[in-house]
Amino acid sequence: MPLFADVVTVEQYFPKLFFVSRLGCEDVKRSIGRKSFIVGMIIMNQEYEVRCQHFACLKEKYQAHKYQDCSPSSLLYLILRKADLGLELSNIELDWLQKNQLTKTTEIIWLDKFRKGELKRLEDEFSQLKAKYRITKSWESSLNSFLYPILWKLNSEGILSDVELELLQHNNLFQIVELAQSIKHFADLKQKYQANKYQDSFPDQILYKILKKLDKFQPLDDPEYEWLLDNELLETIEIFEQQDSERKATFIQLKQKYKATKHSDVSPSSQLYEILQKLEQNQKLNQHNLDWLKNEHLTETIEIAKELEIKKEFIALKKKYKAEKYIDLSPSNHLYTILKKFDLGHPLSKDDLDFLQKNQLIDTLIIAKDKYATSLKTKAELEQFLNDSEIEWLHNNKHEDIIAFAKNKQFIALKRKYGLIDPLLPLEPFYAIMIKLEKRERLDPVLVFRLMDEGLLSRGGKIAIAYYRLEAEFSEQELKRTGNKWNIPTASSYWRKANEAELALKLTNLDLAKITENNLKSAILVTRGAALRDINELNDAEDCARKAIEYQPDSHQPYTLMGAICYDKNNHEEGDYWFELAVENGAETEDIDAERKRIIKSTKDEQKRHEAAEYLLKKDPKRYAWAKDYLKKQKNKT
Repeated sequence: MPLFADVVTVEQYFPKLFFVSRLGCEDVKRSIGRKSFIVGMIIMNQEYEVRCQHFACLKEKYQAHKYQDCSPSSLLYLILRKADLGLELSNIELDWLQKNQLTKTTEIIWLDKFRKGELKRLEDEFSQLKAKYRITKSWESSLNSFLYPILWKLNSEGILSDVELELLQHNNLFQIVELAQSIKHFADLKQKYQANKYQDSFPDQILYKILKKLDKFQPLDDPEYEWLLDNELLETIEIFEQQDSERKATFIQLKQKYKATKHSDVSPSSQLYEILQKLEQNQKLNQHNLDWLKNEHLTETIEIAKELEIKKEFIALKKKYKAEKYIDLSPSNHLYTILKKFDLGHPLSKDDLDFLQKNQLIDTLIIAKDKYATSLKTKAELEQFLNDSEIEWLHNNKHEDIIAFAKNKQFIALKRKYGLIDPLLPLEPFYAIMIKLEKRERLDPVLVFRLMDEGLLSRGGKIAIAYYRLEAEFSEQELKRTGNKWNIPTASSYWRKANEAELALKLTNLDLAKITENNLKSAILVTRGAALRDINELNDAEDCARKAIEYQPDSHQPYTLMGAICYDKNNHEEGDYWFELAVENGAETEDIDAERKRIIKSTKDEQKRHEAAEYLLKKDPKRYAWAKDYLKKQKNKT
């Protein structure tokens, strides 16, 4: 109770004190002194009563009723007050409690002291658990966290409920979930393999690794066996030895089954046992396994392994393509060949389709056709060319839409390849033309005329080069086949038009003395001279032209060549002289003018081209009006 809560007022005890005005000074002093003494006595009285009550409460709290002295001056009161404030008791005080047989009081004091340090202990224990289970999340440091009781339970009982596991997963504590599952698995394995005497349940122990091996029926190595002996896990050893006996018996059976009896090792730790187990479990052997069998000369085992792999593949293919009703699993069976071919995206032959039809594998037939048609469409989408057999298959199976789609895709790709930028160029016959060029097939005359109509053979483009190359190759083949040497100037001329002057020179580099016909010699020399002119060997070209004139002076071609060479040398008047001789010997004036135009167009030197154009315009401005274009180009550049 409060120390002065019920103190009576002085006015109540001394009502006359307030009449001091009636007394003299000395009387007043004496009267006040007596009053102070009385008040002091009252206060001391009440404080004593409070202490007695406090002492009684402490005795009740610390169960010290047997101590009869209730005076606040008792040493027990001091001891209990210190204990209640959490102060350390001295040996004297502890001995006094013991002498007065206050054992229960001592226990309560110790327990109370222990309780006051409990918060720190809880924090330390939680920190230790988090460290043990590798919890690093800072937000999980509160003692009120759900994680504390879960870790405590996991550490003490080794098992968590589904609700607790879900709570951990929800908070992304997957490593604890995994650890809890491993601890549970470890406990189950210890029970199963009679290793419960080993107390540690943390899955990083060597015993966990050993028990997992036993559970998979795998052999132990010597250090693991020694560890079981050192830890006196004899029941576990007995189980292992029983397993080992069974493994040896199984090994012998497997060696017989897979024709590996020539291998003498009977230990289950042998690599052969591991390989044979894989075969028994229908697992694929890796290259290392096959190499090992080969080194051990176990060829029959290798063959069995390959056959099993094919059978497994066959089963998978039958399931994939709905052919399970077909029972035979022999790798030599025609169905395996069909499904394998089909799975690789290859078309099925008529015999293949007949086989599927005959064996009523209708679903497989439908899948095969659809899959192959899809693969051909994909091929067309990638702008890859469909071959003739693929086109034929699409046609036979009524996939005209894919054929049309493929043609359009290929036409776009071919136009890009051959530099045909005209968007209005019709699909036919130009698709057929380019397809033939791709297949290196000669063009029919009608197709050649269409190219000529479009001017595609005179522009020197890619399509013209491809055409002339084919013609040159054909002429050379005819030369070899027939021996007809007139194919030499023909092929040479085509090589020149295909921009292959070197091949033309190579073909015409021969001994003319072995040729009897002067007109053939002249033709060869003309085309050789033209090829030399192509590579700007003008002097050698002129020699060829003059010799050609000697062999055939009545042909216009050598004169035309001489005129062109003179123009190349910028000797225009001399060139006209030779051109006139060409006309006199049968050349058409239009052809000569066309040759002049070609010469100026192909001249790389701009100054020479300008001079040639001026020369022609001065000579006949009307006849050579086209030359003005080359003067304009020169002016534009200047």
